[in-house]
Order: sequence, then C-alpha cells, then structure tokens
Amino acid sequence: MRSYELMFIVVPTVTDEEIDKLVAQMEGAVSSAGGEVLSADRLGKRKLAYRIARFEEGFYILLNIRGTGEMIKELERRLKVTDSVIRFVTVRVDEVLKRVEKAKAARLKKARKRSPGTQPEATAPAI
Repeated sequence: MRSYELMFIVVPTVTDEEIDKLVAQMEGAVSSAGGEVLSADRLGKRKLAYRIARFEEGFYILLNIRGTGEMIKELERRLKVTDSVIRFVTVRVDEVLKRVEKAKAARLKKARKRSPGTQPEATAPAI
C-alpha cells in the first residue's frame, strides 16, 4: 500500500456538521476500499490565493491515507461530484519519504567517513 495526502477545499458557506459528514464519507470510502486513514486534519477557513467559483475563502481539509491507486480514483471521483468541494489535490508521499530517507542515509555515511570512530576528547584546562 502507498501513502497519500489528499487535500480538498470546501465552500465557506457549509456548516460544521456538513463538513464532518463529508469527512466521515471520505473516511468510510477509504476503509470500505481496504485503505487506512492515518489522520484527518481540519485546517480551518482560509483565504484562497485566487477566486474560485465566486468564492474567496474556503475550508481546508487534509487527509493522510494509505491505500491503493484504485481507491484514490474512487475518492477523486466522489470529490468531483460533490457540489460543496471547490478543489482537491492528491499527492503520493511515499516516494518523497523514500527520497528523504536515502538522502539521510547518504549524509550519515559521509559523516562516518569523515570521523572514523575517533571522537575528540575534551581536555581539562591547565591550572
């Protein structure tokens, strides 16, 4: 299974109950497809960078999920047909995490080459 971040923006005119219902629907779709919701963050109402469909603000919601590509297709399909969702974006983050781990391992290896086990000892000041 791969890790994804799914962020979507909901119109600012919806109530908190409707947002909770939408998030619950997305979480239910993930779990029914055999995926796992790692976290669901409601980032709150924020000003948009540019106007989208007459709206200048929107509620941002970020889901960190683990699942398959087919599950992501189904989530994106559901978001497309939901009228209260203005925009959404899905990013696969497992590749980024692999790249970060590889760079971290290379830095550690380079650091070990520079100092092969000898630590500089602290000397006491002469009195």
